[in-house]
Parts: sequence; structure tokens; C-alpha cells
Amino acid sequence: MSARVLVVDDILPNVKLLEAKLTSEYYEVLTAMNGEEALRKVAEESPDLVLLDVMMPGMDGFEVCTKIKQNSASAHIPVVMVTALTDVHDKVRGLEAGADDFLSKPINDTALMARVRSLVRLKMSTDEWRIRENTANQLGVMDETTNAMSECPEKANILIIEDKDFDLQKMSETLEKDSNTSRGVQSGAQAIEMISAHDFDLVIISLNLKNEDGLRLCSHLKSNERTRAVPLLMVGGDEDMERIAHGLEIGAHDYILRPVERSELLARVRTQIRRKRFQERLRATYEISLSMALTDSLTGLYNRRYLEVHLDKLLEKNKDSKKSLAVLMLDIDHFKPVNDTYGHKAGDETLKIFAKRIQDNLRSFDLVARLGGEEFVAILPDISERRTYIVAERLRRSIADEPFDVGLESGPINITTSIGGTIVDFEKHTVEEVLERADKALYEAKEGGRNCVVFEGKGKLIPEEHESEERKTIT
Repeated sequence: MSARVLVVDDILPNVKLLEAKLTSEYYEVLTAMNGEEALRKVAEESPDLVLLDVMMPGMDGFEVCTKIKQNSASAHIPVVMVTALTDVHDKVRGLEAGADDFLSKPINDTALMARVRSLVRLKMSTDEWRIRENTANQLGVMDETTNAMSECPEKANILIIEDKDFDLQKMSETLEKDSNTSRGVQSGAQAIEMISAHDFDLVIISLNLKNEDGLRLCSHLKSNERTRAVPLLMVGGDEDMERIAHGLEIGAHDYILRPVERSELLARVRTQIRRKRFQERLRATYEISLSMALTDSLTGLYNRRYLEVHLDKLLEKNKDSKKSLAVLMLDIDHFKPVNDTYGHKAGDETLKIFAKRIQDNLRSFDLVARLGGEEFVAILPDISERRTYIVAERLRRSIADEPFDVGLESGPINITTSIGGTIVDFEKHTVEEVLERADKALYEAKEGGRNCVVFEGKGKLIPEEHESEERKTIT
């Protein structure tokens, strides 16, 4: 996953070391040598992540972090503070200033890269909801703007999975300071039973459970629909750093090392509760405000009105972030005969099944809209050219490979789709131009026999080639 990382340190060798490590993992690296320069580059370059040294002359890292998080334009950018300081007070001070993590020098490379990838994924998800919020504001159906630091971190419902009685009691007592309600269990089975009966704002998981793998439990919770969006805070020792990094990769949000310091635990818990409530507020307000005005009543997808405003926002964002996006235009092949032969009820069912299959085969932050009739558009931000081809072929197969059960006595019917695509770089483009380019590719797909994918500048895709590419990425 591509991302731009701003490295801030007043010591040049430190900057060069971090720059080399990040560049080797294919991140784009920006650098700043002091606080003032860092704030200027945050404003001008809009990085995806800031690695911020604490001990700098003039404006120190704590002040820089506070300014980043107090500015509504940059508060969503993750900040990792990097320092030789080992005092817990300093770590807590950084977390309370809004930092997302606090790494001590010498930096553990495994922890660094896992944390960078984890926070970049988080920012991509948050960015999508912020763009949708801005879209809603422009359309006049939503006027409340919030940020994570303004959310109340108290009175949360927290599950602790820990089989060491002393640590369980210590964490429970600490969490009571914020009027939280904590429930403690000693096994995964008890945890699953508790989760089925209660909603939680945070789950704290020990990686050192005696009789089971805490990391496997993390994986189970992230794959469970009920707990997928619940933040996970792992607890482990220094010797667990490889497993902690794996946990961050599979979706855990944060970790704390033993022996658990009460003040650090409370600071990390507050960060996760604020972030969860911020995202919930964005999602709830957005969905309520837009559900009627900006969605297609039949399929539940966004309509053309929303698509055009949202795409315009993405094109503006791409100019700043220097990233690209893909636009796919999809048309149901021979849809009119479906209506004429089987009736409009079957036609409506076809449209609903088509919409669901497209959504099910895209990422959560991709956008699908119905332009009208049997024509749909998918917007895929921050995606490589190679990956776009794989996804487009996957979408085509998801329609063609399984007949549509539209409730007919004669059984399911076969449906195919033609897809036209274009990859949009970060130069200046208009919504009309981009949609016209995708539509032209769609026309070529329909003229070329239908049930195929055509991309601007590449032509018709060879299905077998991209199927094998997808298998390679999975394995």
C-alpha cells in the first residue's frame, strides 16, 4: 500500500536512517529538520503519516503534535512520536497530545513497519469518511464537523481477556478512573460468549494466555462481523514483538508492553475510545443525512448526484496526495430483453443482485453508484494499474460465473456485464472528462462482444492473465 511519510528530526543521520528504511518498503518519504518546517509540510504536502522526534530545539515534538491534532485540517493524520526518552510520563504526555503511538530509540524495525502499515490503513479508512462528510456538507444535508480529540473517552464498555488475576484486577481498577465498565474473562470461549451478549467499545487481549493463542483470538474478532470495527488493544512482553507486529497486520489497533503502567494504559485506551466514537459519529450522521437524498431506492447504491460530487472531491485530493484512482463503468448486457421476457419484477431483482455482487467484491472504501437504468460506476481510490485490472476481471467473473436467482419458476438466469475502465493520474481532471473516458472504454467493450473488460490505452483484458495474477497475490 503506497503512502507518504513525513520524517521529522533535527539530527540528519536519524532522518537518513528512517528515510532508508521506509524507502526500502516503497514508501515515499518527506523530511523536516525542525517543528516549524514540519508544520509547514503537513499543511502543504498532506502526508499519510508523521514520524516525529520529541527532542528538538525550539518547538519540541510534543508541541508539534499538539498543533497538528488541534488543526481540523490535519487532526486526522496519524502521528508516531520517536524518542530516546524512556520515562512513562513522557510517553503518556505524547499520547495525551494526540499521538497515535510512541516508539523508543533504538527503533525496532519490525514494530516500526507494522505500526506504519497499520496507521496508514487507518488513515485511508478515515479519509474516506472525511471525504464523504465534505461531500454531504457541500450538498447541504450535513453541517456538523467533529474531530477525534473532541470526543469523550469516558464511560466506555470494555472487555478484558486476561488469565493473570493480578493483571486483570490492575487493568480493571485503572479503567474505573474514567467511569468505564469493564468485564474480565480468562479464555476465548468466555470472550465469545460475552461478546454475543454485550456491545463493547474496546477489547483488551493478552497475547500470553496459558491455554490458547491470543493472536488467533485477535484474528477471530477481526473476522467476526459483530466485532470487526471494535478496537483491539494487545498486551504482551518485549519477547512478543514479532507477534505484536503480526497482530497489527491482521487488524489490531494498538498494544502495550508488560509490566503494564496504569497511566499509559489509560492514555492508550482513551485514544482508541475517542477514535472509535469519532468514526461512529461520522458514519451515523453521514448515513442518516444522505440515505434518502443521495441513494438509489432500488439498489441502495449512491446515485449520480452523489457520485459526481464525491468524484470531484477525490480528484482534488489526488492532486494533493499525488496518487491515482480508477474509474470503472459497468453495463448489464442485454438488460432490456430481461425486462421484456421476464417482467419488470425480475428486472428489478437483477439490478439488486448485480449491485450487491459488485459491492461484495470491492474494498469498503471503494464507491459504487448507479448512474441510471442498467449502468453503474465504481470508483477505486489509491490503487495500482496492475491491481485495477485484477479487480475489474474479478467483477466481471462475479456476474458471469453464477446465474441470477430472480424468483422465476423456470430457475436462475444468466447475466453478464461489459466493463470500461480508465486510470486517472493526479493531474487536473474534470468529472465529466473522467466519466466520458470510462464510458468510451465501455462502448468498446460492448462493441467488442460484451462480457469483457476494456481499459483506456490498454484495450481488452485477457481474462486468464489476470485470473492468474490474482491467484499469485492471494498465495
